[in-house]
Parts: sequence; structure tokens; C-alpha cells
Amino acid sequence: MAKTTSHASTASGPPKYNVGWRRVVRNFSPSWFAVTMGTGIVSVLMNSIPFHTPVLYYLSIVFFVLNAAIFTLALMTSVLRYTLYPEIWKVMIQDPTNSLFLATVPMGFATLIEMWIFVCVPHWGQWAVTVAWVLWMIDVVAAASVTLSLSFILISQRHITSLDRITALQLLPIAATIVAAGAGAKVADVLPNKQHASGTLLTSFILWGMGTPLAIVVLVIYYQRLAVHKLPPREMIVSCFLPLGPLGFGGFGYVQLARDPEKKPDLLTSCSILYIGKVARKLLEGSEILDPIAGPMAYVLGVFISLAMWSFGLIWLVFALATILYSSPFPFNMGWWGFTFPLGVYAANSMELGIVLDLMFFKVFGTILSASVLLLWALVGAHTAIGAWRGDLFYAPCLQKLIFREEDQGEDEAEHRA
Repeated sequence: MAKTTSHASTASGPPKYNVGWRRVVRNFSPSWFAVTMGTGIVSVLMNSIPFHTPVLYYLSIVFFVLNAAIFTLALMTSVLRYTLYPEIWKVMIQDPTNSLFLATVPMGFATLIEMWIFVCVPHWGQWAVTVAWVLWMIDVVAAASVTLSLSFILISQRHITSLDRITALQLLPIAATIVAAGAGAKVADVLPNKQHASGTLLTSFILWGMGTPLAIVVLVIYYQRLAVHKLPPREMIVSCFLPLGPLGFGGFGYVQLARDPEKKPDLLTSCSILYIGKVARKLLEGSEILDPIAGPMAYVLGVFISLAMWSFGLIWLVFALATILYSSPFPFNMGWWGFTFPLGVYAANSMELGIVLDLMFFKVFGTILSASVLLLWALVGAHTAIGAWRGDLFYAPCLQKLIFREEDQGEDEAEHRA
């Protein structure tokens, strides 16, 4: 019997799942958490712009509250989805594209942790610090699980993926640990116990080391794909911005791990490239394991690593902008949120380098990029709100296999009864 299904039925399944809240829940794919990433990075940027004004501070709080509401709603809907329809999980996790968006969950959560430290810790004190530390531990487990499991699933699948089907989306699960490392530096900044702060810092270094080299490897493969098979399809064109994510946050994370602790000599301080050398020198003071010169060496190395990653990211930024101009116009989809977070973390890295090196160029450049991210968020957010209201964006292509399986089972049952 031939299968002829409409787009709506294919997207939503049998008729009983094709209407109302069931259709929304059933088709609520992990890609929706990209909204929390985009909203979260805007809140972080508004708090990080070096030209401080009260307007930016209160704007960051507005985006923080909005992001918390979006993340909570998305998480509740996802839990409901896999509770009501547990069979969807196996189909989703085996999908080579949709499964990659699971990494957006810990990355979106990490932006909430950073803003919690920015906004709540100064007002609420020690118990807010403990909450931030516990939430970060949860984020670390989620990020490491996503990076390791999805990377293994990718290489263990039986079907062969040709080079032309490789996209920058492969960077998503890898970036999860890099983002968690950056959040860990913020947590280490506010922990009053030096031993706890040192352990958090060490864990952040490990997370950074897990993700950054692997991201560079994937970028090499992705560049080869572009050189051999040219630009990706128009519906995937926004993914060309994704290389900025691990490069920007890799440098930003290293920047965060290298902050100058002179303003708070008894503790680890927040995000700047100077932190690595100062903290390493402090931790190695009196140690017989490494020579004390390791601290200053780490300081100098950290400066060059962050600057090198920023420079490498600049190439991919130019590639991305040229690709967008060359390929426009292209249809709106949830992938448009790929504009916001990668560009946002690159802007954050630029501003932190400006603060550390005391160069106005990086400060202004990062501020301009931050304003661009804010405008992009408004544009993409408006399209998303309209699409969600119409129901057009609640479409999970990975369910197509499940739909056909359910239809086959229904036909078998009908034949058996007959």
C-alpha cells in the first residue's frame, strides 16, 4: 500500500497528534533551546560591554529573566514530550542532525548560570554562590555527557556520511564543554573557599581542553568540505556562523580563566586573559611539583592563545558574512538562531581582549558586534514568535521514520483483524 501523507501529518503523526497542544509537544525538537542560547548571550553581552551605563545593566536583567522563562518552558515541554511519547527519544537520538541540538540545552543553561553570578550573587550573598556552584556541576555533567555521547554516536553509526553532508552543526556537541568551561571560570571567581575555587578552575581547564582541540579538528574537516563541495544548501546556510562559537568562547573561556586577581588577592577573580598566569603562579607558589616560572609562562601563553583564536575566528567571520551576502535571500527557520550565539561569544571575546590589552579597537569592535547581536535577536525573535503562533515552526523531520513505522503497525493490525 502506497503511503501518501501531507506535510502536516508527516510532521505531527497520526490524526490524534495533529491538533492542539499534542502537536506542539510532539514536534518540540531540541533546536528550540537555541532560543535560550541566543537570548542568554544577549544578556551576557549587555552586562559585558565596557562602556557601562545603567540602561545596559537593566537591559541585561530583562533578557536574563526572559531567558529563564524561555528555558523553563522549553525544559518542561521537552520533559512532557519524552514522557508522553518515549518512542520519540530513540528516533531523535539516532537522527544525525536533530540529535546535535541536544548540546544547546547545557549551553543555554550555562548562560543562565553566568547571569545568576552577575545579577543575583552580589545581592543575595553566599547561598546564591552555592546555588551557582551546584547548577554549574549539573551543567558540567550535562555538557560532558553530550560531548562524549553524541561524538561517539556520530562515529559509531553504521550508515556512512559523505563529506558533502558534513556541516558546521557538528561543532554543537563539542562546544558544550567549552561553554561550561567559561561558566566555570565565573563560578570560581565567586567561591570563597580557595580549594573549591582551584578545583573548579582545574575542571574548567579540563573541559576547555576536551572541546577546543576537537573543535579545531572538525573545523579542518568542515573547511575541506567547503573547498571540495562548496557552500552548504540555502536552508543550512546560517550554520556558517557556527565556527565562531567554539573559537569565540574558546578564547573567551581562556580569557575568563586568566583574570588578574590583584583586585581580590585572596581569591580567584573574573574574566580576563591575565587570570591564567596569575592564578597558576599563585597555585604553584611553594609547590615542588613544577617550577614557579610555570606561572608567568602560562600568563604569556594564555595571551597569545586567546589572541590567536580571535584572529582565527576573524577569518571565519569574514567567510560567514560573505556567504550570507552571496546566498541571500534564504528561507527562515530555527537555524537562524545560529546567527546570535556564535557572533555573541566572538563579541564577548573581543571586548575581554580590549579590557586586558587596554586597546580601544577591541572594545569598540566588540561593542559594535554586541549591538548587531541585539538587532539580530530582535529580528530572529520576531520571526520565531510569528512562526510559533502560526504553528509553522513546530515541525520535527526526525519523526518521519516513526510516523511510517506507526502507519505500518496500524496496517498490520488492520490486516490481522481482517
